[in-house]
Amino acid sequence: MIKINSDATCTLPYTRYLFEQDALKFPLGNHIYQTFKDRGLKAAFLQSHNRVTGIPGKTQAQAFVQGKNTLVIGVRKGLEFASCKPSAHFQLPLVTGCPGMCQYCYLNTNLGKKPYTRLYVNVDEILHKTESYIKARQPEITVFEASATADPVPVEHISGALFRAIVFFAGQEFGRLRLATKFPCPESILSAEHRGHTRIRYSLNTPAIIARYERRTPSLNERLDALGEVIKRGYPPGILLAPVFLEDGWEHEYLELLHLLKERLGLLTSAELHFEIISHRFTKRARQVIDQVFSGNQLPMDEEKGRRFKYGQFGYGKYIYTPDRLEEMKSFFSTNLPALFPQSVIEYMI
Repeated sequence: MIKINSDATCTLPYTRYLFEQDALKFPLGNHIYQTFKDRGLKAAFLQSHNRVTGIPGKTQAQAFVQGKNTLVIGVRKGLEFASCKPSAHFQLPLVTGCPGMCQYCYLNTNLGKKPYTRLYVNVDEILHKTESYIKARQPEITVFEASATADPVPVEHISGALFRAIVFFAGQEFGRLRLATKFPCPESILSAEHRGHTRIRYSLNTPAIIARYERRTPSLNERLDALGEVIKRGYPPGILLAPVFLEDGWEHEYLELLHLLKERLGLLTSAELHFEIISHRFTKRARQVIDQVFSGNQLPMDEEKGRRFKYGQFGYGKYIYTPDRLEEMKSFFSTNLPALFPQSVIEYMI
């Protein structure tokens, strides 16, 4: 069993811990509860899996912050995995939510007015279902994404779920795991036996974007340090540049970021780096929520300024950059990434 770690890099902003009653029926849930109790952390019990109560907040902004301060320990009821294009075949639902407060994040609208983090304790059931998906598609490789609706790393020192998943995938000939994070990896992940079957990607952006929009997340330097450790431990590494903001001077800022990345990784750049590049996009609903939650929001969300409306894979529409702007972005990264990182692979640019 993974012990709850008090490492400063894993210190969480949570001030409220809520347990589903059924969570204590699983060894991991009971272990977490007893560990919290031993450490003097107060926890309350929920009366229903589907209704999370006890999170205060009179205004939408207050409710948002209080939700971000709340961790729910629960059971994953539905074991049908959602698809996860373009990064993987399926989502791997170990965690939902994230303690970070990135203003642009689509989870701001997907997880309700009080976006708490929920970790699941029935990990064995989830991995058993994962194996069935792998067997159904073999001999083709099936790829799973652990970060589709979450950043699972900030709660890893509590659950140990990623460690177990990484070890599980190490033994899967036809299964692969991917995860993306902004947070430094706990030692348990770095020391896990992975056999190259798990790709750990770091979500990066320019220092200006991080300072302006990515609240309550580690600095760029901390992320680059963590990425270096991932490479040293032999994990297949990746970099998620998202969202890319195509505003005035963007080429200069992102070129500086790429040069800093090359400088910081040093000799480690011989590793095959996989890049995923996602341009900024937003929905009308997201803009409304963001304006209400973040005072003085300055995200570039003018529907008439270099944007076009497009329906997404889940049936709702979003505003993305116009084709000419996206071509500028693709040309920029297609030229500069191979020049700076000869071993790089661009998985997709959207």
